[in-house]
Amino acid sequence: MNIVVLTGAGISAESGLGTFRDVDGLWTKYDLNDVATPEGFARNPELVQDFYNRRRANARRAKPNAAHEALARLEAADGVSLSLVTQNVDDLHEQAGSCNVIHMHGQLARALCGACAHRWDAGEMMAVSDPCPACGRPATRPDVVWFGEMPYHMDRIFALLLAADLFVSIGTSGSVYPAAGFVAEARCSGVETLELNLEPSENHHVFDGGRYGPASEVVPLWVADVLGGAG
Repeated sequence: MNIVVLTGAGISAESGLGTFRDVDGLWTKYDLNDVATPEGFARNPELVQDFYNRRRANARRAKPNAAHEALARLEAADGVSLSLVTQNVDDLHEQAGSCNVIHMHGQLARALCGACAHRWDAGEMMAVSDPCPACGRPATRPDVVWFGEMPYHMDRIFALLLAADLFVSIGTSGSVYPAAGFVAEARCSGVETLELNLEPSENHHVFDGGRYGPASEVVPLWVADVLGGAG
């Protein structure tokens, strides 16, 4: 079975990493326009670096939960080809043992040169003045996709969607494009679609089916069903 899984912030929330929709937490202390847009970085790069240094520190303390671990088991199972597309910038899927992970919104643990586009592993603390290892210019920024920027690996993701037998969306709001449009792309190609979420998303009606509850409960149960059927 060829499965494409999309994961969003809801799968990492139970590991202690909040979403920008949480009523409290790190995101509520900042304006998204100031810390998650190219324009905000141009206005006040120090503020943006401080925000992402804090996010990086939070991510280092987080550990995978049962949902991450279940997806790693599914990837390793015989008879299953799993492509894991994540909107999350943490590395919890990798920590859980997943290998085929596509980070469409970049990674907190990576740095990007705004001058030459070179990428490298980020240190614990980053500053705009940090020189690029490739060109030496002080134009360091987090290697994450901000609002208004094009997500990474889109051609690859759409090709995987068209070739899938099943598309599963886990822990997403269904409101952020282009990821929110993946289910429609899959259905247009005759791919079965399923939503696993804490509650129905904004586009839940587009899916063929849905299972709802905490990711750490719903995802392992779904994986057990898939592996039972595959056996």
